[in-house]
Amino acid sequence: MSEEAAVPAGSRPSLLRRLYDWTLSWAERPGGAWALFFLALAESSFFPIPPDVLLIALAVGSVKRSFRFALICSAGSILGGMIGYAIGAGAWQATRGLFIPHLFSQEAFDKVQLLYQDNAFLAILTAAFTPIPYKVFTIAAGVFEVGLGTLVVASAIGRSARFFLVAAIIRVFGPPVRAWIEKYFDWCAWGFLALLVLGFVVVKYLH
Repeated sequence: MSEEAAVPAGSRPSLLRRLYDWTLSWAERPGGAWALFFLALAESSFFPIPPDVLLIALAVGSVKRSFRFALICSAGSILGGMIGYAIGAGAWQATRGLFIPHLFSQEAFDKVQLLYQDNAFLAILTAAFTPIPYKVFTIAAGVFEVGLGTLVVASAIGRSARFFLVAAIIRVFGPPVRAWIEKYFDWCAWGFLALLVLGFVVVKYLH
């Protein structure tokens, strides 16, 4: 979850802060749900601001529609992951310079390769749910020839769990919980992922 950066008086906001503010502004415009879909799609391959920013704002503004927004966000993100996969599989040599080092580092990309050699499904699931940059994993999945089905299934579980968790917290506790989510979501994500992985382990050894 990206936090709003403090901007000194009289200074020009950073590009990242301007993108953050632009993203958040869609919560007050018509077509906010469409903006959420395309933001989630873009973030899965190249956009730096996570869709949670707009998801939270929209859900707080219309608590009863929070699960609908989570579904829209999940669908856009999963489709975006497939686009990232296509970039990695079919256009990586032509587009590599656009991603490294501007959106992620070569070191991060190399680490993802090692994770894929160990357990690609778990690596994608972790990136899909936690604050780890998801776009590195979607593109790398195409480059390193991870099965598309593995990407889609792991992404569907991880992304949906993440966005519906945000929506559920807002649905249960209402708008006052917004600041708490923005401050502590990363810790919640890691804790929930640990429980999710533990559940997979338990199911595996019960059979």
